[in-house]
Amino acid sequence: MCGIVGYKGKNNSIPVLLNGLKSLEYRGYDSAGIAFVKNKKVKIIKNIGRVSILESSIDSNEFSNIGIAHTRWATHGKVNKVNAHPHRVGKITLVHNGIIENYDEIKNKLSSYKLKSTTDTEILCAYIDYLYSKNHNMLEVLNKLKDDIKGSYALVIINDDEIDSLYAIRKNSPLIVASNDNEFYLASDMPALIKYTNKYMLLDNDEIVKISDNIYIYDKSLKEINKKILTFEGTSNDAMKCGYEHFMLKEIHEEPKVINNILSYYVTDNHFNENMPNFKNYKEIYFVGCGSAAYTADIAKKVFEKYVNVKCEVFLASEYRYQKHFYTKKTLVIFISQSGETADTLEALRITKNDGIDTLALVNVVGSSIAREADKTLYIKAGPEIAVATTKAFVAQYMLLTLIALKMSNNEKYLCDYKSLEKRLEKVFKIDYIKYANKIYKSNNAFFIGRQIDYGLCEEGSLKLKEISYINSSAFASGELKHGTISLIENKTPVISIITDEDISLKTISNIKEVHTRGAYSLFITTLDIDGDFYDDKIKVDNINFILNPILVVSVLQLLAYNVAKLKGEDIDKPRNLAKSVTVE
Repeated sequence: MCGIVGYKGKNNSIPVLLNGLKSLEYRGYDSAGIAFVKNKKVKIIKNIGRVSILESSIDSNEFSNIGIAHTRWATHGKVNKVNAHPHRVGKITLVHNGIIENYDEIKNKLSSYKLKSTTDTEILCAYIDYLYSKNHNMLEVLNKLKDDIKGSYALVIINDDEIDSLYAIRKNSPLIVASNDNEFYLASDMPALIKYTNKYMLLDNDEIVKISDNIYIYDKSLKEINKKILTFEGTSNDAMKCGYEHFMLKEIHEEPKVINNILSYYVTDNHFNENMPNFKNYKEIYFVGCGSAAYTADIAKKVFEKYVNVKCEVFLASEYRYQKHFYTKKTLVIFISQSGETADTLEALRITKNDGIDTLALVNVVGSSIAREADKTLYIKAGPEIAVATTKAFVAQYMLLTLIALKMSNNEKYLCDYKSLEKRLEKVFKIDYIKYANKIYKSNNAFFIGRQIDYGLCEEGSLKLKEISYINSSAFASGELKHGTISLIENKTPVISIITDEDISLKTISNIKEVHTRGAYSLFITTLDIDGDFYDDKIKVDNINFILNPILVVSVLQLLAYNVAKLKGEDIDKPRNLAKSVTVE
């Protein structure tokens, strides 16, 4: 998950590297470090904590035209200064994103090396130095390296013997390369570079990069190749808060724009255009994702079942790969990932393709691994999402899934309703969430209850609350409360209930009464005209239709969680122990 930046050019590399790291902190922020060349020697500075701490420890007068940098999400080894990247062994200095699975095997070959850290990365660094000591050709060394190590990696390397060059290689961890007016860049993701260029090249697995007087890219046979130059659709504003207190708040308020982006790409004059394929020949659909991606599928599943009348199943990607599947040639498996690099989802995709089953990817990042490996790919058009907790990408994923369902059912009559979402969301944004958050933020536990499509919304609402406010929150199908969970209800325990489906409203109301009479603080969120004595507070949003109501409700849940976390004083954009792009299993 970590973030990597590399630079060589005519200007000072240090501000470029630090700015890049700040834009990549959503990928990890346990520690940060930088290595740059000064007087033909490599200087390393690293610290525990955020990039701002690293920046404060660097002399502003330092100058170097070449360097590498890293912001870490810890996997191997505790969070401390020794384990922070960059690592240096012998003549090799490197930064690494990924996990080396056979590090013990590699370590056994390095008896002459005295290692300082407990990371797989330092072992990898020593092994590259070991290989280089036997063959002083970095291209051949990296070509051999890819055959010797197992796992995932994106590496950017400085070699003392080629002090004016950078080397890089990747496998199953993202890495891009870019240039602008004889300045050359490497990064995990485009937000690190958008301030300097919107042109970039995607590296494929096992391709090797050398940056010296230019960018040279080599394939598996060490033949130099040319790569397609892509244009990033975002702007530098995507990596800036633009007046909002947090990226999460900004990205919630970008949801109307994202919705319009999707509509303009897939729909023309209230009719589907050529960008929206029809998957009507499939009789069964599997949805595969992790976290919020799985929850958006839980909600969309109800839309598919209601309007397409097709059998649907939702699987957690981390479990999918170990389960026995009974799909047929009429099964379509849809893989959902904001980054397109989610390790568990990517591995599940590969297993499915190996089984000969048709695959569709719903991703945000153009050219990402999942996007490239799926049979078909649809982009959610959400733009960069910097906050770790997903908001606009969740809405975009759900919306695109509903459009697929309507296309499969030859049903375009609801398309005009999507255009009303912008003004209806503006009403959602104006709700005074602080008065509800004030009754929740001091609690240790909270519960979300709902039925059917509302239960899926509860899952996402509960996740949002727990990941940014650290309140122990759980979602339950309402009817299951009395089968054990209601024993956890105490005086003033927050219970957030959701009703958007009138068909099951009376049943859910009965469950809300059960917790309210036992002293719970009952916050009722609905699209329906329902009143009564079973709640303490109610949030009413517009009632559009079965398909679109969840978009309004999930925005309410996002803003409620945001305001709870804000009252608690938490670091909303960078919750502890989490990172945005989960590229390790």
